Amino acid sequence: MRKPIDFDAELKALEAKAKALKERKMRQLGELVIATGADALDVEVLAGGLLGLVQITDATRKEGWRRKGQAFFQRRGAGAEGGAAGDAGSQQANDGGSASA
Repeated sequence: MRKPIDFDAELKALEAKAKALKERKMRQLGELVIATGADALDVEVLAGGLLGLVQITDATRKEGWRRKGQAFFQRRGAGAEGGAAGDAGSQQANDGGSASA
């Protein structure tokens, strides 16, 4: 005879995993805000900017932003191996981000 499945235990495990994933996502979003220098903005300005970004439907603009984001992460990835170079790369990204905003 097969062992009965404990659905309650499996459900609790899935809920715990979902909670951990949500917490990880929130932490990563906070880290992203800090890494881009957006933490220097007022909360209202940051929220307004994000709301405006979500409402944009122009695929060309979104593609341009995607490329900038990709370049930002590539610089940070290369800079993380170089120690102080990573700090300089993130500072350049901060300067570029504030100039284009």
